[in-house]
Amino acid sequence: MHELKPDLVAALEADDLTAAAAHLAGAAPQEVAAALATLEPESSAVAFRLLPKGRALAVFEGLTPPAQHELIHLLGEEEVVGVFAALDPDDRVELLDELPAGVATRLLRHVDDDARAATAVVLGYPRGSVGRRMSPQFVQVHPEDTLQHALERVRERGRRSETIYTVPVVDDSRCLVGVVSLRDLFLHDPSDTVADHLARPMAAHAEEDAEQAARRCLARGVLALPVVDGEGRLVGLLTVDDATRIVAAAGDEDAARAGGAEPLARPYLLSSVGAITRARVVWLLVLGLSAVLTVNVLELFEGTLAEHVVLALFIPLLTGIGGNTGSQAATTVTRALATGEAAPRDIGRVAFKELRTGLLLGAVLGSLGWAVASLVYGPGIGTVVGLTLVAVCTMAATVGGTTPLVARAAGVDPAVVSTPFITTFCDATGLVIYFTIAHAVLGL
Repeated sequence: MHELKPDLVAALEADDLTAAAAHLAGAAPQEVAAALATLEPESSAVAFRLLPKGRALAVFEGLTPPAQHELIHLLGEEEVVGVFAALDPDDRVELLDELPAGVATRLLRHVDDDARAATAVVLGYPRGSVGRRMSPQFVQVHPEDTLQHALERVRERGRRSETIYTVPVVDDSRCLVGVVSLRDLFLHDPSDTVADHLARPMAAHAEEDAEQAARRCLARGVLALPVVDGEGRLVGLLTVDDATRIVAAAGDEDAARAGGAEPLARPYLLSSVGAITRARVVWLLVLGLSAVLTVNVLELFEGTLAEHVVLALFIPLLTGIGGNTGSQAATTVTRALATGEAAPRDIGRVAFKELRTGLLLGAVLGSLGWAVASLVYGPGIGTVVGLTLVAVCTMAATVGGTTPLVARAAGVDPAVVSTPFITTFCDATGLVIYFTIAHAVLGL
């Protein structure tokens, strides 16, 4: 089987739209969406125009919001009104967040009242919350309903719902009391009541962080996670496919920020030089400012360096090991935060664990540093280097491990603050430790 993209690109470059349409017709919507996302914008717009209306919706849903925005810009609003109106409310809101306010308002005018009302429900929750990513269209049943009646309700309202495999059960006040699976509705005695097969509810609060809710949904292996308001009333469902997309996007963002950059909205080869520069320049400016602090510390110990110039040779080694040790600890704890293995309340346990880990790492590296430095520069310099490695590794691991927890407690993304803060702190503090030990050991 041939890959779609090479065949599609060849047909578009040859202006053979018939062949391009044939290639698109023979591929699954997900494959078409993946191919369009990696094409030049103009080629992507041409290919999208070749899709029949039914397939166009499925392909459009498979694109990321930035790619959807770009497509709307190239095609014009009138060409995508039908596709926009057919999106699920949560997908519609995610796209609206990407669009300029004027374009978003004009597109909303073309959807019917029910769709506009469903969209408004999702728009009412804060950005980044699970309420912003849930589907407000679902089938609900009551505990006293028979399975036959519940199944009839699914058949009646299922077409307007994003998922029917997990059916929430509510009381007369719309408060969530549990869930029942479509499998149970089909396989058990139709005269049984829903209460006979009720599963204990696992729910997310509508204003809870979307990534945390999504990870919980995937970890527990549920097809849909009910979303409730502050009074326990059911307001929507987070489906497993939406949860998967949320976690994948969060992983891409964390990976980019761990490397000192912001994630790119488009594939790398399709991103402009300006977009790549903007994704990197802020972090470089922050790290540049941290270097100024390091220079100031060096100026304070200028006399020490003048007496023992050899000390300058080990500065890159010590600051590099300190920064890397801190970054390793921060990455590990940030991951533990994301997966629910750790929380801000665990800061004491994390600090103690990382202190011991850093001490052990420092002992190993310090012993090696002492042996090499003593052999080349004498036991005095070797002792300074060895002790500094022990102290710097211990400090960096402890600070690196606790920084993500402090950031989360302050409501800040740990991936945003960890890299610049740890780099700045470990460089400056490591130099102070280094020269303080040098003063004590060498008698300067």
